[in-house]
Amino acid sequence: MNRDDCRHEAERWLRQADADVKAARTSLNGGSFEWAAFQAQQGAEKAVKALWYYCGADPWGHSIVKLIDSFPQTDLSDKMKKLMPDAKKLDKLYIPTRYPNGLPDLIPADVYTHEDGLTAIDSAGTIIAFAQGHIEAKPA
Repeated sequence: MNRDDCRHEAERWLRQADADVKAARTSLNGGSFEWAAFQAQQGAEKAVKALWYYCGADPWGHSIVKLIDSFPQTDLSDKMKKLMPDAKKLDKLYIPTRYPNGLPDLIPADVYTHEDGLTAIDSAGTIIAFAQGHIEAKPA
């Protein structure tokens, strides 16, 4: 991809990251705390993938931690390390927020709380803001 195509693809992924977190807020307000947590995780994952695309690379996988750890060596890769605490919180939400067999003898709808959803949304917001700051700050 040329530079303009990379930027365009990054912006598309970043827009969807924003939409995912907007959906997470709607789920949170509706009492679907497990979905709020999962949607927040999805938004953060897409924001990190947007950074990959912005740098002309092709991301693979769903672990935000791994996406940050394996980020192509650029001036940005070291800066991304500060996102690790939020990435670790969010990675823990990828499976158990969706599947009854992710939690012993429980279902996600009975376990996740408003605070869990809010914490996930806050963590995703930190990652998305970081991505926005680095993608939008650069000239096309």
